[in-house]
Amino acid sequence: MQKIGRFLLKIFLWLFFLQLAYIFFCKWINPPITLTQLSSVFHGYGLHRSYVDFDKMSPNIKLAVMSSEDQLFPTHSGFNIDAIEKAVAYNKKHPNKTRGASTISQQVAKNVFLWQDRSYIRKGLEVYFTFMIEKIWGKKRILEMYLNVSEMGKGVFGIQAAAKRDFNKNAKNLSRSEAAMIAACLPNPKVYTVKPLSRYVADRYGDILEQMDDLGPDPDIQKLIK
Repeated sequence: MQKIGRFLLKIFLWLFFLQLAYIFFCKWINPPITLTQLSSVFHGYGLHRSYVDFDKMSPNIKLAVMSSEDQLFPTHSGFNIDAIEKAVAYNKKHPNKTRGASTISQQVAKNVFLWQDRSYIRKGLEVYFTFMIEKIWGKKRILEMYLNVSEMGKGVFGIQAAAKRDFNKNAKNLSRSEAAMIAACLPNPKVYTVKPLSRYVADRYGDILEQMDDLGPDPDIQKLIK
């Protein structure tokens, strides 16, 4: 039993140091592939992506995704406790529906290191990786990674590929309206589309534009989008 215990401990330590090394690796280098991207290939959607540096992304798309997905992103520590509590209460009252409360940081942790499901194991690991990237990467790297690895359509990952697909332009040149439309797709990018313009996106992107107007002047937001 002691030999088995030592063997399992060695495996655990190897796995711990390997994942820690990979977190530091991804602080400077984009991930070669993610489990979500592999799943896209496996299900026949393909893999269309083109990683771009943070300074080659329009400030409009940075502002749009924060306005749409996580308005407290610049100041929270990775988690929005109020949103989590509200989501838990809502899900208890509506067992056939699910409301999420994931921050941009949590979504990056899931998209880069984990897989797509709602198991307790995956959620527990998501908490760990969220904490680690907040401490090791910082907000700009997290936002950059979010905009590079997020699924933005069937087989389409990252803002550069989405900008090319929807508007035939580079991510750096997206207008406010174009950025808001792409951000409106993010809750369900396989269903919500810019071209053709789905009803949800048509209804939602105007609200995102208003939120961008409200959030844009905030100093913490300005530090992140420049």
